[in-house]
Amino acid sequence: MDWIEKMNEAIIYIEQHITDTLNTEDIAKIVGCSTYHFQRMFAYMTGVPLSEYIRRRRMSLAVVDLKSDDMKIIDVALKYGYQSPTAFNRAFQSVHGIAPSLVKLDGVSVKSYSPLSFQMVIKGVESLEFRIEAKEAFRVVGISIPLYGDFEGMAEPVEQVWKIAGNNGTIQKLKRLIGKEQSGLLEVMIPDENAESWRYLISVATDAPIEESLEEYIVDAYTWAIFSYEGKTIEETQDLGKRVISEWLPTSGYEYDNGPDISVHAKEGTAGAILEYWLPIKKPSKSEAKIL
Repeated sequence: MDWIEKMNEAIIYIEQHITDTLNTEDIAKIVGCSTYHFQRMFAYMTGVPLSEYIRRRRMSLAVVDLKSDDMKIIDVALKYGYQSPTAFNRAFQSVHGIAPSLVKLDGVSVKSYSPLSFQMVIKGVESLEFRIEAKEAFRVVGISIPLYGDFEGMAEPVEQVWKIAGNNGTIQKLKRLIGKEQSGLLEVMIPDENAESWRYLISVATDAPIEESLEEYIVDAYTWAIFSYEGKTIEETQDLGKRVISEWLPTSGYEYDNGPDISVHAKEGTAGAILEYWLPIKKPSKSEAKIL
């Protein structure tokens, strides 16, 4: 079963449980990856966060219920998991732009969001340069912050920790620990064991002793798909990272291996910074491999 099929399985699961309390961890298990990876992959491939997609589907179905003579607003609110008419009204207006009480009026316009269906789309006019490397476990040291909630909401705390690390001298401290054979600064996104939060680590790979103000993390041995971008800005690299998830991975013959993903500030090249994105990958099991 490839990634496209797995994503469609996840959509079917969401539809089957649309009136239940949907747990992102349960949905991610269908695809076989962490909640962080699933939320990011979903947002990159669809252009909308998972939570917003679920809200749109619920509010689309709520219109049908509200047009029924048998259901009151409070009944519809409870059906889709809202404990008060106020919370339901807020969610409904965020999608449709009108109050749910107006749905039955003649001439009122509402929106309808159908269930997603993932299909193979031909893209890739611009090439993606990558290599596959198996690496042994290695140690990184740095500072981390916890991250919670939707993938889209993680940008601000990440920006803040970089600003703090730059102002208090932590970045310079880490750079002094880099060995001659090592890469530059590493951004490591680590799924927590409880799968409900993540740790974002600004770090370097080193075997050197560390001060108490720093923490260490062992990156286990993985096979990595490593994408290199020379002369790109950080913003351009983030956009190219979206292509890795939405274009390369579904057609690569690989799956996510459930480990951290790493962004590497490798070195300065002739055309500017050389940046790398490391994606932990594995071959699908024989039972899941698709016969072409």
